Amino acid sequence: MRFRFLIYGAGAIGTYIGGSLSLQGHQVVFLERHQDLKALQSRGLRMDIDGTQYQIHSPVCISSLDEIQEQKFDLIILALKTYHLDDILPDLKRLRKHLPPILCLQNGVESEKVLADQIGENLVIPGTVTTAVDRKQKGDITVRRLRGMAVADIHPISLEILPIFNQAGLNLKLYARPKNLKWSKLLINLMGNASSAILNLTPAQIYSDPDLFTLELKQLKETLRVMKRMQIQPVNLPGVPVKLLALVVQYLPRQLSKPLLMKFIGGGRGGKMPSFHIDLYSGRGKSEVDQLNGAVVKAGNKVDIPTPVNRLFTRVLSSLIAGEEPLEKYANNPKLLLTGLSND
Repeated sequence: MRFRFLIYGAGAIGTYIGGSLSLQGHQVVFLERHQDLKALQSRGLRMDIDGTQYQIHSPVCISSLDEIQEQKFDLIILALKTYHLDDILPDLKRLRKHLPPILCLQNGVESEKVLADQIGENLVIPGTVTTAVDRKQKGDITVRRLRGMAVADIHPISLEILPIFNQAGLNLKLYARPKNLKWSKLLINLMGNASSAILNLTPAQIYSDPDLFTLELKQLKETLRVMKRMQIQPVNLPGVPVKLLALVVQYLPRQLSKPLLMKFIGGGRGGKMPSFHIDLYSGRGKSEVDQLNGAVVKAGNKVDIPTPVNRLFTRVLSSLIAGEEPLEKYANNPKLLLTGLSND
């Protein structure tokens, strides 16, 4: 059975999923900015998956969601960065009567609620991707580590796409509780992310410093306490033993937890800098810190769990992103960041 998919964004994740589905003969349309269409269509999609090169010539692309009224899609896959959500909400709301279900693969734990408020809860399916994908340029990606996808089993189409995605090599697994899968992904997204961006250090350097390692542990413990108060359980995601990670953070002594967490973060990112660092030093003036660390702070406020480290990371990185403080202020200066924790 051939499905029709609309991929919202031809970045790393959108190219990987859309390209993989297209190779299996499904009809895939990419929604991208008008200024990117010509280059994307002429260059095509390029994917390096486990050392094998794939190319999709002349992918079908559109630049306006209005075209959805003329084409019937089975599923929209939202693969944009979280900070782009506000930009696309007006069109989604305006065209909600024409929308198929939307599989939301954005990081963080709040996008699905925002979408549901605008277009209806029955159209929103939470999900996440654990496969590590690097983007060379738009439509040109390398899969660095194959893991899989997690999707909430809350809509009939979730079960329908299960064999389709797995035939495409995407290793899809279904989960009964959406909050468990989204918060579990948030937990691993936090590791060595904000601290690396703020201090301009690699995650390995962060985890090698005793004081910064303590800060990282506190960040994760805060998040786990918030999850526990909200009755959200860590769950293993495809290729990622999140339950074991949570146990290591909470119960193992530092001398045992440190090498395990360093191995975990090294295996997850390799030599690549984390997303917050890439966004900060790209100069685009946007970051997902408010949707990750900031979401922990907001949830902590609601359930009366203090989150000082997540609050510090959110405040400082937001200030750097906005240009309110120079990047060099905190670069290679852990003591200044640690001082900020005592002042918050």
